[in-house]
Amino acid sequence: MRYQIRHLTRYCYQQPVTLRPHTLRLRPRSDGAQQLWHFTLEVVPKPTQQSAIADTDGNSTVGLWFAPNPVEQFEIITTAEVETYRTNPFDYLAEPWATTLPIDYPTSLRTTLAPYLASVSVPTLGPGVIDLAQTLAHQVEGNVGLFLTALVGRIYETCEYTNRPTGAPWPGGITWGKKQGSCRDFAVLFMEACWAVGVAARFVSGYEEGDRTRLDRDLHAWAEAYVPGGGWRAFDPTQGLAVSDRHIALVASPFPAQTLPVSGTTREGSRVGSSLETEIRVEVLGD
Repeated sequence: MRYQIRHLTRYCYQQPVTLRPHTLRLRPRSDGAQQLWHFTLEVVPKPTQQSAIADTDGNSTVGLWFAPNPVEQFEIITTAEVETYRTNPFDYLAEPWATTLPIDYPTSLRTTLAPYLASVSVPTLGPGVIDLAQTLAHQVEGNVGLFLTALVGRIYETCEYTNRPTGAPWPGGITWGKKQGSCRDFAVLFMEACWAVGVAARFVSGYEEGDRTRLDRDLHAWAEAYVPGGGWRAFDPTQGLAVSDRHIALVASPFPAQTLPVSGTTREGSRVGSSLETEIRVEVLGD
């Protein structure tokens, strides 16, 4: 699949503000599942300096710095042409030692994956999440592949989607207790359930094809689990499926806050913060 994407983010302020440094995470990644062929970035007001930065997860980000001039509006426009390749989300052969839960990662690999395991990312998992994960692991007799597909299906079938335009994702225990949430809530629930049985997982922000008749789109969130022999494999619990070629990933991290499309602060007088933002408009157009 080949996609043309235009992403507009506009901030309007109640009174003039000064823009402090910002980080953008809006450049689609290039890997074995997708290739970025073209990308442009336009920022108004024009930054005094910008720099392409690779973060600790290998994501491509952009740092922006601005002149101390008051502005009433801040606009970011990106265009991208991306080709996706993974028609079969199960086109791999897992390592023989990684087919049964819990995965016994070799020491060197476990060290590399440490940030994507519960002991680092979420030291304490909710009892409901642990029960969900262990129940599914028992039902599939510890088969890793079947556990991942059962988990994404169980969240989809059990939880009701609710639109939460703003706010951090809920902990997995809250989402599972409510049996409802947004795409980012479901992604965190999936991650934490993976962590509960020793599977490395991370949060992904990006786009998905969705309804092709709609012109306006929004960002989407899902999760990736690390399967030795298959690498990072994506699952979308909002749609109840293993991800193939109809999702476009921007960034991934074990910490959802590190996947925000735009992060930064403003200054108004002696106050610093983002509370003066009154309108955030995002449009994503895809072909």
